[in-house]
Amino acid sequence: MAHIWQGLLNEYRDRLPVSQSTPIVTLGEGGTPLVPVPTLSKKLDAQVWVKVEGMNPTGSFKDRGMTMAMSKVAESGANTVICASTGNTSASAAAYAVAAGVNCVVVLPKGKIAAGKLAQAIVHGARLVQIDGNFDDGLNIARELSRSYPVALVNSVNPYRLQGQKTAAFEVVDTLGDAPDVHMLPVGNAGNISAYWMGYNEYAGRTTAATMSADFDAAAADPRDFAPVATRVPRMWGIQAEGAAPFVHGGPVANPETVATAIRIGNPASWDYAVAARDDSNGFISAVSDSEILDAQALLAAEAGVFVEPASAASVAGLIKAGEAGLVQKGWKIVCTVTGNGLKDTATALSRQEITTESIAPTVEAAVELLGL
Repeated sequence: MAHIWQGLLNEYRDRLPVSQSTPIVTLGEGGTPLVPVPTLSKKLDAQVWVKVEGMNPTGSFKDRGMTMAMSKVAESGANTVICASTGNTSASAAAYAVAAGVNCVVVLPKGKIAAGKLAQAIVHGARLVQIDGNFDDGLNIARELSRSYPVALVNSVNPYRLQGQKTAAFEVVDTLGDAPDVHMLPVGNAGNISAYWMGYNEYAGRTTAATMSADFDAAAADPRDFAPVATRVPRMWGIQAEGAAPFVHGGPVANPETVATAIRIGNPASWDYAVAARDDSNGFISAVSDSEILDAQALLAAEAGVFVEPASAASVAGLIKAGEAGLVQKGWKIVCTVTGNGLKDTATALSRQEITTESIAPTVEAAVELLGL
Protein backbone atom coordinates (compact mmCIF):
# COMPACT_ATOMS: atom_id res chain seq x y z
CA MET A 1 0.00 0.00 0.00
CA ALA A 2 1.25 3.48 -0.87
CA HIS A 3 2.36 5.66 2.02
CA ILE A 4 -0.28 8.19 3.08
CA TRP A 5 1.24 11.49 4.20
CA GLN A 6 0.14 12.34 7.76
CA GLY A 7 1.45 15.87 8.15
CA LEU A 8 5.01 16.68 9.10
CA LEU A 9 4.64 16.33 12.89
CA ASN A 10 3.57 12.72 12.55
CA GLU A 11 6.06 12.00 9.75
CA TYR A 12 9.07 13.31 11.71
CA ARG A 13 7.84 13.24 15.29
CA ASP A 14 10.95 11.42 16.57
CA ARG A 15 12.99 14.47 15.58
CA LEU A 16 10.58 17.11 16.90
CA PRO A 17 9.69 18.43 20.37
CA VAL A 18 6.37 16.62 20.66
CA SER A 19 5.25 13.98 23.12
CA GLN A 20 2.31 11.60 23.35
CA SER A 21 0.42 14.33 25.22
CA THR A 22 0.93 16.96 22.50
CA PRO A 23 -2.28 17.49 20.52
CA ILE A 24 -1.26 17.48 16.86
CA VAL A 25 -2.80 20.46 15.04
CA THR A 26 -2.37 19.70 11.37
CA LEU A 27 -3.83 20.58 7.98
CA GLY A 28 -1.69 17.99 6.20
CA GLU A 29 1.27 20.32 5.61
CA GLY A 30 4.67 19.22 4.29
CA GLY A 31 5.49 16.62 1.69
CA THR A 32 5.88 19.38 -0.93
CA PRO A 33 7.34 18.57 -4.36
CA LEU A 34 10.91 19.06 -5.52
CA VAL A 35 10.53 20.15 -9.14
CA PRO A 36 13.42 20.12 -11.65
CA VAL A 37 14.14 23.25 -13.69
CA PRO A 38 15.75 21.91 -16.91
CA THR A 39 16.36 25.30 -18.53
CA LEU A 40 18.35 26.57 -15.56
CA SER A 41 20.14 23.25 -15.19
CA LYS A 42 21.30 23.46 -18.80
CA LYS A 43 22.27 27.12 -18.55
CA LEU A 44 24.33 26.57 -15.38
CA ASP A 45 25.61 23.08 -16.27
CA ALA A 46 24.26 21.96 -12.91
CA GLN A 47 21.22 20.15 -11.52
CA VAL A 48 18.60 22.61 -10.28
CA TRP A 49 15.38 21.93 -8.42
CA VAL A 50 12.82 24.18 -6.73
CA LYS A 51 11.24 23.11 -3.44
CA VAL A 52 7.66 24.26 -4.04
CA GLU A 53 6.43 25.37 -0.61
CA GLY A 54 3.40 27.05 -2.16
CA MET A 55 1.86 23.56 -2.16
CA ASN A 56 1.32 23.74 1.61
CA PRO A 57 -2.30 24.14 2.82
CA THR A 58 -2.34 27.94 3.03
CA GLY A 59 0.06 28.36 0.12
CA SER A 60 3.38 29.05 1.85
CA PHE A 61 6.20 27.53 3.89
CA LYS A 62 4.78 29.19 7.02
CA ASP A 63 2.52 26.17 7.57
CA ARG A 64 5.53 24.06 8.55
CA GLY A 65 6.30 26.22 11.53
CA MET A 66 2.67 26.93 12.33
CA THR A 67 1.65 23.29 12.79
CA MET A 68 4.44 22.95 15.37
CA ALA A 69 3.79 26.26 17.12
CA MET A 70 0.01 25.82 17.22
CA SER A 71 0.30 22.25 18.53
CA LYS A 72 2.35 23.57 21.46
CA VAL A 73 -0.19 26.36 21.99
CA ALA A 74 -2.93 23.72 22.19
CA GLU A 75 -0.81 21.73 24.63
CA SER A 76 -0.32 24.82 26.83
CA GLY A 77 -4.04 25.56 27.02
CA ALA A 78 -3.73 29.15 25.71
CA ASN A 79 -6.84 30.40 23.92
CA THR A 80 -5.45 33.35 21.92
CA VAL A 81 -2.48 33.67 19.57
CA ILE A 82 -0.91 36.78 18.07
CA CYS A 83 1.48 37.48 15.23
CA ALA A 84 2.87 40.34 13.19
CA SER A 85 2.86 39.66 9.48
CA THR A 86 3.65 40.83 5.98
CA GLY A 87 0.93 38.43 4.85
CA ASN A 88 1.83 34.74 4.77
CA THR A 89 2.20 34.34 8.53
CA SER A 90 -1.22 35.91 9.03
CA ALA A 91 -2.82 33.48 6.58
CA SER A 92 -1.17 30.48 8.20
CA ALA A 93 -1.79 31.58 11.79
CA ALA A 94 -5.46 32.28 11.07
CA ALA A 95 -6.02 28.87 9.44
CA TYR A 96 -4.20 26.87 12.11
CA ALA A 97 -5.93 28.83 14.87
CA VAL A 98 -9.21 27.56 13.43
CA ALA A 99 -7.85 24.01 13.49
CA ALA A 100 -6.68 24.46 17.09
CA GLY A 101 -9.91 26.12 18.24
CA VAL A 102 -8.22 29.31 19.47
CA ASN A 103 -8.57 33.02 18.70
CA CYS A 104 -6.11 34.76 16.37
CA VAL A 105 -4.96 38.39 16.36
CA VAL A 106 -2.85 39.69 13.46
CA VAL A 107 -0.86 42.94 13.46
CA LEU A 108 -0.41 44.19 9.89
CA PRO A 109 1.38 47.16 8.25
CA LYS A 110 -1.44 49.28 6.82
CA GLY A 111 -1.74 49.08 3.05
CA LYS A 112 1.30 46.80 2.67
CA ILE A 113 -0.32 43.35 2.41
CA ALA A 114 -1.05 41.58 -0.87
CA ALA A 115 -4.78 41.03 -1.34
CA GLY A 116 -4.57 37.24 -1.59
CA LYS A 117 -2.90 36.99 1.81
CA LEU A 118 -5.20 39.49 3.48
CA ALA A 119 -8.22 37.60 2.16
CA GLN A 120 -7.00 34.40 3.81
CA ALA A 121 -6.69 36.00 7.23
CA ILE A 122 -10.15 37.54 6.85
CA VAL A 123 -11.98 34.38 5.75
CA HIS A 124 -10.42 32.37 8.57
CA GLY A 125 -11.79 34.86 11.08
CA ALA A 126 -8.64 36.50 12.43
CA ARG A 127 -8.92 39.83 14.18
CA LEU A 128 -6.90 42.28 12.10
CA VAL A 129 -5.07 45.22 13.67
CA GLN A 130 -3.54 47.56 11.07
CA ILE A 131 -0.75 49.90 12.15
CA ASP A 132 0.77 52.99 10.56
CA GLY A 133 4.19 51.37 10.50
CA ASN A 134 6.14 48.44 9.07
CA PHE A 135 6.54 44.78 9.97
CA ASP A 136 9.29 45.48 12.50
CA ASP A 137 6.98 47.87 14.38
CA GLY A 138 4.27 45.22 14.35
CA LEU A 139 6.57 42.54 15.71
CA ASN A 140 7.61 44.82 18.57
CA ILE A 141 3.95 45.28 19.49
CA ALA A 142 3.16 41.56 19.24
CA ARG A 143 6.18 40.63 21.34
CA GLU A 144 5.29 43.08 24.11
CA LEU A 145 1.66 41.95 24.21
CA SER A 146 2.75 38.31 24.51
CA ARG A 147 5.05 39.20 27.40
CA SER A 148 2.46 41.18 29.35
CA TYR A 149 -0.86 39.51 28.50
CA PRO A 150 -2.25 35.97 28.09
CA VAL A 151 -1.62 35.66 24.36
CA ALA A 152 0.85 33.28 22.67
CA LEU A 153 3.24 34.69 20.08
CA VAL A 154 3.50 32.54 16.93
CA ASN A 155 6.00 34.55 14.90
CA SER A 156 9.31 32.91 13.97
CA VAL A 157 10.85 34.19 17.21
CA ASN A 158 8.81 31.38 18.73
CA PRO A 159 11.43 28.58 18.58
CA TYR A 160 8.82 25.95 17.83
CA ARG A 161 8.28 27.61 14.44
CA LEU A 162 11.86 26.87 13.39
CA GLN A 163 11.52 23.32 14.63
CA GLY A 164 8.67 22.75 12.20
CA GLN A 165 10.39 24.55 9.34
CA LYS A 166 13.55 22.43 9.61
CA THR A 167 11.59 19.44 8.26
CA ALA A 168 11.83 20.87 4.72
CA ALA A 169 15.55 20.04 4.82
CA PHE A 170 14.67 16.48 5.86
CA GLU A 171 12.37 16.19 2.85
CA VAL A 172 15.04 17.42 0.43
CA VAL A 173 17.46 14.77 1.67
CA ASP A 174 14.76 12.08 1.60
CA THR A 175 14.04 12.94 -2.04
CA LEU A 176 17.59 13.39 -3.37
CA GLY A 177 19.23 10.73 -1.21
CA ASP A 178 21.60 13.26 0.35
CA ALA A 179 21.96 17.00 0.90
CA PRO A 180 22.51 19.17 -2.21
CA ASP A 181 25.74 21.08 -2.77
CA VAL A 182 23.91 24.40 -2.40
CA HIS A 183 20.57 25.38 -0.91
CA MET A 184 19.22 28.83 -1.77
CA LEU A 185 16.45 30.69 0.04
CA PRO A 186 14.82 34.10 0.10
CA VAL A 187 15.77 35.92 3.32
CA GLY A 188 13.40 38.27 5.10
CA ASN A 189 12.99 37.66 8.81
CA ALA A 190 15.65 34.94 8.35
CA GLY A 191 13.87 32.15 10.20
CA ASN A 192 13.79 29.85 7.17
CA ILE A 193 17.51 29.84 6.38
CA SER A 194 18.16 29.24 10.07
CA ALA A 195 15.69 26.34 10.20
CA TYR A 196 17.00 24.65 7.05
CA TRP A 197 20.56 24.82 8.37
CA MET A 198 19.43 23.25 11.63
CA GLY A 199 17.60 20.51 9.73
CA TYR A 200 20.51 19.64 7.49
CA ASN A 201 22.90 19.44 10.44
CA GLU A 202 20.55 17.20 12.40
CA TYR A 203 19.96 14.89 9.44
CA ALA A 204 23.71 14.54 8.97
CA GLY A 205 24.11 13.68 12.67
CA ARG A 206 26.26 16.75 13.28
CA THR A 207 24.17 18.41 16.00
CA THR A 208 21.72 17.55 18.74
CA ALA A 209 18.08 17.64 17.73
CA ALA A 210 16.27 20.77 18.95
CA THR A 211 19.62 22.61 18.98
CA MET A 212 18.01 26.03 19.08
CA SER A 213 15.73 25.14 21.95
CA ALA A 214 17.61 23.40 24.74
CA ASP A 215 14.87 24.24 27.24
CA PHE A 216 12.18 22.28 25.38
CA ASP A 217 10.34 19.95 27.72
CA ALA A 218 9.98 17.29 25.04
CA ALA A 219 13.06 17.82 22.89
CA ALA A 220 14.06 15.05 20.53
CA ALA A 221 16.83 12.65 21.45
CA ASP A 222 20.54 13.04 20.89
CA PRO A 223 21.47 12.33 17.25
CA ARG A 224 23.51 9.34 18.42
CA ASP A 225 20.15 7.63 18.78
CA PHE A 226 19.59 8.10 15.02
CA ALA A 227 21.49 6.76 12.05
CA PRO A 228 22.55 9.83 10.02
CA VAL A 229 20.48 10.17 6.86
CA ALA A 230 22.70 12.70 5.07
CA THR A 231 26.45 12.42 4.60
CA ARG A 232 27.03 16.16 4.24
CA VAL A 233 25.50 19.61 4.60
CA PRO A 234 25.04 22.18 1.82
CA ARG A 235 26.34 25.68 1.37
CA MET A 236 23.52 28.03 2.41
CA TRP A 237 23.01 30.93 -0.01
CA GLY A 238 20.49 33.51 1.18
CA ILE A 239 18.98 36.13 -1.12
CA GLN A 240 17.47 39.46 -0.10
CA ALA A 241 15.80 42.20 -2.10
CA GLU A 242 18.04 45.23 -2.63
CA GLY A 243 15.55 47.54 -0.93
CA ALA A 244 15.33 45.31 2.14
CA ALA A 245 18.82 43.88 2.59
CA PRO A 246 20.00 44.39 6.17
CA PHE A 247 22.41 41.43 6.04
CA VAL A 248 24.07 42.86 2.95
CA HIS A 249 24.35 46.32 4.53
CA GLY A 250 25.50 44.91 7.85
CA GLY A 251 22.72 46.43 9.94
CA PRO A 252 18.96 47.12 10.11
CA VAL A 253 17.21 49.00 7.32
CA ALA A 254 14.82 51.61 8.71
CA ASN A 255 12.34 51.79 5.82
CA PRO A 256 12.61 48.65 3.69
CA GLU A 257 10.93 48.75 0.28
CA THR A 258 10.59 46.03 -2.34
CA VAL A 259 7.95 44.52 -4.61
CA ALA A 260 8.70 41.25 -2.78
CA THR A 261 6.41 42.05 0.15
CA ALA A 262 7.05 38.80 2.03
CA ILE A 263 10.71 39.76 2.57
CA ARG A 264 10.14 43.49 3.10
CA ILE A 265 11.75 43.33 6.54
CA GLY A 266 14.46 45.65 7.79
CA ASN A 267 15.40 44.13 11.15
CA PRO A 268 15.33 40.31 10.96
CA ALA A 269 14.42 38.51 14.18
CA SER A 270 16.66 35.51 13.44
CA TRP A 271 19.77 37.57 12.71
CA ASP A 272 22.32 35.57 14.70
CA TYR A 273 21.05 32.18 13.51
CA ALA A 274 21.12 33.32 9.89
CA VAL A 275 24.66 34.66 10.17
CA ALA A 276 25.71 31.33 11.69
CA ALA A 277 24.05 29.42 8.83
CA ARG A 278 25.84 31.60 6.29
CA ASP A 279 29.26 31.45 7.92
CA ASP A 280 29.27 27.85 9.17
CA SER A 281 28.18 26.54 5.76
CA ASN A 282 30.73 28.59 3.81
CA GLY A 283 27.77 30.33 2.17
CA PHE A 284 26.72 33.90 1.58
CA ILE A 285 23.77 36.32 1.75
CA SER A 286 23.47 38.70 -1.20
CA ALA A 287 20.82 40.90 -2.80
CA VAL A 288 18.97 41.12 -6.11
CA SER A 289 16.92 43.93 -7.63
CA ASP A 290 13.15 43.95 -7.93
CA SER A 291 13.56 43.67 -11.69
CA GLU A 292 15.68 40.53 -11.30
CA ILE A 293 13.09 39.07 -8.91
CA LEU A 294 10.25 39.64 -11.36
CA ASP A 295 12.29 38.23 -14.25
CA ALA A 296 12.91 35.07 -12.22
CA GLN A 297 9.21 34.85 -11.35
CA ALA A 298 8.37 34.99 -15.06
CA LEU A 299 11.03 32.40 -15.91
CA LEU A 300 9.68 29.89 -13.38
CA ALA A 301 6.15 30.33 -14.66
CA ALA A 302 7.06 30.05 -18.34
CA GLU A 303 9.77 27.39 -18.20
CA ALA A 304 9.13 25.29 -15.09
CA GLY A 305 5.34 25.54 -14.76
CA VAL A 306 5.67 26.91 -11.22
CA PHE A 307 3.89 30.17 -10.32
CA VAL A 308 5.35 31.82 -7.23
CA GLU A 309 4.89 35.11 -5.44
CA PRO A 310 7.69 37.67 -5.96
CA ALA A 311 9.59 36.99 -2.73
CA SER A 312 9.81 33.32 -3.60
CA ALA A 313 11.54 34.12 -6.88
CA ALA A 314 14.39 35.87 -5.04
CA SER A 315 16.15 32.53 -4.55
CA VAL A 316 16.07 31.78 -8.28
CA ALA A 317 17.09 35.35 -9.17
CA GLY A 318 20.03 34.93 -6.82
CA LEU A 319 21.02 31.66 -8.48
CA ILE A 320 20.96 33.23 -11.94
CA LYS A 321 23.09 36.12 -10.68
CA ALA A 322 25.54 33.72 -8.99
CA GLY A 323 25.83 31.75 -12.21
CA GLU A 324 26.62 34.90 -14.18
CA ALA A 325 29.32 35.71 -11.61
CA GLY A 326 30.92 32.29 -12.09
CA LEU A 327 30.08 31.06 -8.59
CA VAL A 328 28.24 27.89 -9.64
CA GLN A 329 30.42 24.84 -10.21
CA LYS A 330 29.75 22.32 -12.96
CA GLY A 331 27.59 19.39 -11.85
CA TRP A 332 26.47 20.88 -8.56
CA LYS A 333 23.11 19.84 -7.14
CA ILE A 334 21.24 23.02 -6.22
CA VAL A 335 17.88 23.39 -4.49
CA CYS A 336 16.05 26.73 -4.42
CA THR A 337 13.19 27.07 -1.96
CA VAL A 338 10.27 28.99 -3.47
CA THR A 339 8.32 29.98 -0.43
CA GLY A 340 4.82 31.02 -1.52
CA ASN A 341 2.21 30.45 -4.20
CA GLY A 342 1.82 33.04 -6.97
CA LEU A 343 -1.91 33.31 -6.27
CA LYS A 344 -0.96 35.20 -3.11
CA ASP A 345 -0.15 38.27 -5.22
CA THR A 346 -1.62 38.13 -8.71
CA ALA A 347 -1.65 41.91 -9.11
CA THR A 348 2.15 42.14 -9.21
CA ALA A 349 2.50 39.31 -11.71
CA LEU A 350 -0.19 40.68 -14.01
CA SER A 351 1.23 44.19 -13.89
CA ARG A 352 4.07 43.04 -16.17
CA GLN A 353 1.88 41.10 -18.59
CA GLU A 354 0.11 42.46 -21.63
CA ILE A 355 -3.27 40.75 -21.45
CA THR A 356 -4.93 40.30 -24.84
CA THR A 357 -8.08 38.40 -25.76
CA GLU A 358 -9.56 37.67 -29.14
CA SER A 359 -13.29 37.33 -29.72
CA ILE A 360 -14.79 34.95 -32.25
CA ALA A 361 -18.18 33.51 -33.10
CA PRO A 362 -19.09 30.47 -30.96
CA THR A 363 -18.23 27.93 -33.69
CA VAL A 364 -15.49 25.38 -34.31
CA GLU A 365 -14.91 26.91 -37.73
CA ALA A 366 -14.16 30.31 -36.23
CA ALA A 367 -11.70 28.79 -33.76
CA VAL A 368 -9.96 26.85 -36.56
CA GLU A 369 -9.60 30.03 -38.62
CA LEU A 370 -8.27 32.07 -35.70
CA LEU A 371 -5.72 29.43 -34.69
CA GLY A 372 -4.64 28.65 -38.24
CA LEU A 373 -5.30 24.94 -37.85
